[in-house]
Amino acid sequence: MTTAKGPDLLAQYEDNWITAMGATFPGQGRTVLRGKDVLNDLGHRRWMEYLVYAAIGRESPELARLIEGLWTLGSSYPDPRLWNNRVAALAGSARSTVTLALAAGTAVSEATLYGLRTSKGAIDFLHRADRKLKAGQSLADVVQGELRKYRAIYGFGRPIVRGDERITPVLQLAKALGYENGHYVQLALKIHDYLKSSRYKYQINMSAIAAALMADHGFSPDDFHRLACLSFVGGMLPCYIDAHDKPEGGFFPLRTSRIDYRGAPERRWGEA
Repeated sequence: MTTAKGPDLLAQYEDNWITAMGATFPGQGRTVLRGKDVLNDLGHRRWMEYLVYAAIGRESPELARLIEGLWTLGSSYPDPRLWNNRVAALAGSARSTVTLALAAGTAVSEATLYGLRTSKGAIDFLHRADRKLKAGQSLADVVQGELRKYRAIYGFGRPIVRGDERITPVLQLAKALGYENGHYVQLALKIHDYLKSSRYKYQINMSAIAAALMADHGFSPDDFHRLACLSFVGGMLPCYIDAHDKPEGGFFPLRTSRIDYRGAPERRWGEA
């Protein structure tokens, strides 16, 4: 590993990019991703298999199928009231392009309380909780320590409603693929049982189940975050199309009479 800093460090990268990740060679019929030829070695793979290999360097049709299921069952819901879908729909109503709409919707999916950061926080918590339990702490101490420090636990609890209807179909899919009894899935369910019977009444949500399934596959928080970044797009696209196909500006308009204005008195044009 280089010890250079500042200009000396940057000089090593001037006109020089050393990578084992990938490159394309126009005119030579060759594109390489993580040492494999895309046209000959990876072209037969499904898109999600290719994406998983690109993100973490692992070839697994079963893992790709599980991630597809998590995206479909857990995050790509075509409801324009959802915060990121609303951004995509607003873009459609304003006649912006689909690319900008999905980019904007994906950007706001990085929400701390109910977006991608909750998923990253959930897998981080499960990793930390597991280490503490192996070090001899009790489950009650681990959970209560997390609540004392952060006043919440990523992956447990849900705004508006208590339960999470996505848990059962996701676990059914995991069972069909042989992944329902993993170490982290069982840990997440034990935490759920503890919280549900405590005074906190928190229940497990989709983020914790998805995080547990990915932790059982050896994912780090960064691995999980990177692979989840497009997980809402399947819900954004129909919301964009629906708003784009309706009258311009027609997405959830609000008449001015409904605005509770408490500012300066109204001034008419020409008044002093």
